[in-house]
Amino acid sequence: MTAGPVVGGLRAVGREARRLRITPRFRGRELTLLLFVAFALVAGDISLGATRLVQAAQEAGEQPPADLVVLAAPTILTIYIAGLFLVHAALVLAGRRTDQILLPTMGLLGGIGLLLMIRLPQDLAGRLGGLAQTQLLWLVIGLIIVTGLAVAVRNDVWLRRYKYTWAAVGVGLLLLTFVFGRDINGARLTVTIGPFSGQPSELLKVILVVFLAGYLSENRPLLQEESTRVGPFRLPPLPYLAPMVAMWAIALGVVIVQSDLGAALLFFAVFLLLLYVSTARVSFVVLGLAAFVAGAGLLYFVVDRVRTRIDIWVDPFADPSGAGYQVVQALHAFARGGLIGTGLGGGLPSIAGRPPIPALHTDFPLAALGEELGLVGILAVLGLYLVLVERGLRIASAAQDEFRAILAAGLSLVIGVQAFIIAAGNLKLIPLTGITLPFVSYGGSSLLANSVIVGLLIALSERTREPLPPPRVTSRFRRLVDRGAA
Repeated sequence: MTAGPVVGGLRAVGREARRLRITPRFRGRELTLLLFVAFALVAGDISLGATRLVQAAQEAGEQPPADLVVLAAPTILTIYIAGLFLVHAALVLAGRRTDQILLPTMGLLGGIGLLLMIRLPQDLAGRLGGLAQTQLLWLVIGLIIVTGLAVAVRNDVWLRRYKYTWAAVGVGLLLLTFVFGRDINGARLTVTIGPFSGQPSELLKVILVVFLAGYLSENRPLLQEESTRVGPFRLPPLPYLAPMVAMWAIALGVVIVQSDLGAALLFFAVFLLLLYVSTARVSFVVLGLAAFVAGAGLLYFVVDRVRTRIDIWVDPFADPSGAGYQVVQALHAFARGGLIGTGLGGGLPSIAGRPPIPALHTDFPLAALGEELGLVGILAVLGLYLVLVERGLRIASAAQDEFRAILAAGLSLVIGVQAFIIAAGNLKLIPLTGITLPFVSYGGSSLLANSVIVGLLIALSERTREPLPPPRVTSRFRRLVDRGAA
């Protein structure tokens, strides 16, 4: 009696699947890479568990056990790896011809971050029993978001048609942060509503790319061809300068009101890159950089936080136990790591039971990885971000229209630029900013926003029925290869 409705429901699902032409499709490359990801994460957890056993035996004055094959956090790691394979299964059942590299790359970055959270003291943050458990929750929610977007998004009308509505939502998020945001370490970034808190600027970076993709694709011919000469520069017609001036004002406004250097730099860098991608006019980028440098120079004398960050960047050893403490300790961590690192769990000597770098789990995860994985590990992590950017740009090159091309390029550049900014800040190449390392740093807002980016990129990658084209090889490079083969 009860089987009738169930059978009817299954038949209805089958009819809808046939209507949408949904047939399962094997994703061999993705499955193979996910197996490598699982192996790497299990090996890392075994390494961390063995290090903990050795350290515990040494503290107790005992001989380390002969059998050191033990997982540091088997339950947490099992749930995460199972989540990755469930996403893979959903993509297989959906039958879409989408990119098979993005999910494993994201999964490995998220797994590295999870291993780091398992490694760190659990009372640094987290509400679900500790740092690692809370990070696992955000990772699982992020995987759900990736699955939903990758499977459900089959056209971009809802993004393309309402670009000005998305822009209004972004401005509303900024105003919400200005009015209701809480000051944390001198920066107004977090909005708390009941038991939930988050950083609206993380979602704003996605909204910004959607708006710019719509605006630039719509006005690309005018931005490329029409121009007004101002001295040595050729500028677009004055009415089309308004959004550019608005972006410049928003970036500097974020610095002034929120004291958020990272978000300002990220927004403006992505804006200039998309402007160049859309028009191929270097003069726009040069003018934008000049305006940003001039505005930042002015803020150096007006905003104390900007002046402090730049002074620390110039000479952190002027006050190594005060203002420059974080940067100095991060440089020492990189130096201790050397080429191959101290091994997971073997670094980060504690001071009074605490890690030596404040905000290690949010602002300085690369320093922690640099000490324990060394230069080789850092290059591997940065290489994963290059893979994400490369896949996004390939999706953009295969797109069938300008909006999807600019959107895919912008989404991938957001992750790449954000990773570059925080990595360069940790390495003292630029002033330190308060943004996070995508998928590695602790925090729900950043992880969920970047999951939205990956989910959209996977969905956009199906815009052609043919496989993504291989990278173009220039004739000069081909001659060099042929000469070497000969």
